[in-house]
Amino acid sequence: MADKQSSGEILGIPYNFERPSLGRLLSSYWQPGKGMLVEKPFGIGYTLNLANWRSWVVLAVAGGLYYQQAQSGAGEGADDAEADDEADGGPVEVIVDDD
Repeated sequence: MADKQSSGEILGIPYNFERPSLGRLLSSYWQPGKGMLVEKPFGIGYTLNLANWRSWVVLAVAGGLYYQQAQSGAGEGADDAEADDEADGGPVEVIVDDD
């Protein structure tokens, strides 16, 4: 039986299922001179190159959006209790007209 390839490309998307070493993991996330996206050290697809300044902008925007979402979720209080009951399947009055 033929051995399966542990790395390569399928439809232009890289994959690598070789057992990763610490050195390979660190060097794959820090590649000066490369673009913003580099091949993942293990798995399928691409990851951010932390040696590129654009990656830090992406991380800052994602962190800001996450912070904004967490703050808006924490701001909901008891004022919305009535709306929450209806949304959560609370009692609903149904009127049927037999005309």
